[in-house]
Amino acid sequence: MVVIDYEYSGNNDPMWDLGDLSVEGEFGPEQDAALLFAYFGGEPPAHEVGRMVAYKAMCDLLWTLWGVIQFANNNPADDFWAYAVGRFRRCQSLMASPGYSGHLQCITTG
Repeated sequence: MVVIDYEYSGNNDPMWDLGDLSVEGEFGPEQDAALLFAYFGGEPPAHEVGRMVAYKAMCDLLWTLWGVIQFANNNPADDFWAYAVGRFRRCQSLMASPGYSGHLQCITTG
């Protein structure tokens, strides 16, 4: 499997792109596992799984901040406050999940 990052022309870490794909596609654990298995052509290294999970949280945080900026700029296109709050809650939920600290530990011991 090859992921082509058209949005930012390859400026991101591949695990960022996989994390963002997972977040935007609202993937569950089974879909994340299948995505990583396909990407690595087998069982992914634990530190790479950890990096993808950490990036999932950071993607939601990034889009939270974007939504707050849209709200602050009075962008009338959508309810950006609700969007930002929803993204932030999902970020918080992931970071508070039981396995999140284990993923971070895998990154540091990589």
